Amino acid sequence: MPDKICPVCGKPLIKEGFDIPFETFLGFKGNKEPDIDLNFSGEYQSKAHAYCEVIFGYGQTFRAGTIGTLADKTAFGYIKNYYEERGIHKRNCEIDRIVQGCVGVRRTTGQHPGGIVVLPVGEEINTFTPVQHPANDMTTATVTTHFDYHSIDHNLLKLDILGHDDPTMIRMLQDLTGLDPQTIPLDDQTVMSLFMNTSALGVEPEDINGIPLGCLGIPEFGTDFAMQMVIDAKPTEFSDLIRISGLSHGTDVWLGNAQTLIEQGIATISTAICTRDDIMIYLISMGLDSEQSFTIMESVRKGKGLKEEWKEEMRAHNVPEWYIDSCLKIKYMFPKAHAVAYLMSAIRLMWFKIYRPQAFYAVYFTVRGDDIDYEAAVGGAAVARAHMNEVKRRLKEEKNAKDEDVLVSLQLVNEMLVRGYEFLPIELGKSRGSSYIVEDGKVRLPFSSLKGLGGAAADALEKATIQGQEYLSIEELQQASGVSNAILDRLRQVGALGDLPESSQVSFF
Repeated sequence: MPDKICPVCGKPLIKEGFDIPFETFLGFKGNKEPDIDLNFSGEYQSKAHAYCEVIFGYGQTFRAGTIGTLADKTAFGYIKNYYEERGIHKRNCEIDRIVQGCVGVRRTTGQHPGGIVVLPVGEEINTFTPVQHPANDMTTATVTTHFDYHSIDHNLLKLDILGHDDPTMIRMLQDLTGLDPQTIPLDDQTVMSLFMNTSALGVEPEDINGIPLGCLGIPEFGTDFAMQMVIDAKPTEFSDLIRISGLSHGTDVWLGNAQTLIEQGIATISTAICTRDDIMIYLISMGLDSEQSFTIMESVRKGKGLKEEWKEEMRAHNVPEWYIDSCLKIKYMFPKAHAVAYLMSAIRLMWFKIYRPQAFYAVYFTVRGDDIDYEAAVGGAAVARAHMNEVKRRLKEEKNAKDEDVLVSLQLVNEMLVRGYEFLPIELGKSRGSSYIVEDGKVRLPFSSLKGLGGAAADALEKATIQGQEYLSIEELQQASGVSNAILDRLRQVGALGDLPESSQVSFF
């Protein structure tokens, strides 16, 4: 007798796995590439991965492996250095010939960020692929498929158990404010205005580093690329925003494709191809057979283009030539349902940004504030802008991901400050380890906001101070928390230790 029900498909489970045919579980028999995407909070992702083994049974699930191959530039460097070290001269054409033979050779192995391969009951993993620890690290408990997943995806189901910031932020905002996010309206005009300007935030673009929209800090819409897309597409309806969300996740869908068509007046955001569903729905509306429309959509969304007979059929039903050309450029397309889900999350976060701003910024920096600039936060908007200008100067000299992340953090710090909201400095007994909290309408900085103070030390300081424990000296605090002298020096520099004396010993002289 089954002892539990699968929370994914509702089918009965047995301890060894599924008591039903594999094709029945999939729910779409005949699909050659079964693949299911599930988004979880990033904090919960590892638990979701572990629970897959509970659902499907021991030995039925494995992490999807990935293979890193040799790129042409790397191969060229290897070969050139090989001959130079041995004093051998080779013509460039010969080096290029050898490079072509090396490109694509496996360089390293890894693991898919969220992929879980599920075996049919009764099958062994070695029927499909060897298994290994990622990068041959025998100390890790993770076991992955040896072959890249795409080499075996016609035979196995893959669950994409993905980690995402949106669910984390929304749940934290719910806990902090007591508001149910699902009751937040999705048609609030003040919220929607953030897709057009910054007036709802009470600031001008020049106050926030020239950013023209109020989307900063909103996942999916907060990057320069996404905001420029919104500006170029000129959305006027909720459906337009869904299409923009789809465009931002596609490959060769916007740049050199939909963007150009919109700029030239050939298409609008409402008529351009934005999500994979658009193709099927449009072709059916033009009179093509529904099954053929679906087949064409599947080919285009995977970057496989159009067969000649499909092109002829499309032309016979008056599908414009620009539409056919657009299909041929696409390498990957986002499903509309995903775009809707991401947009709904974005709008709920934007609602909090307008109506519960302190909570929004506290949660944003808790989840994504690894690059917070403590001195800028407590120094005010002028200091934040000065630090921002310095980072922008460095980025002009040399692009690097670290400085780009720091710049985004500084932009959010500056935005919060110019809106009239303040940070509170680190204070013993009030600051948390890594969580930003709202206190008297202001945002209290945690211990982790100090550079050089890691998560373990921050948590130790919170545990030692947040329970109301008072210490007679810095020496006593160090003994209770176990932090190093370097961390105490950093706390001294920012005045976080207050007037605590160095030692508990009293001098009589």
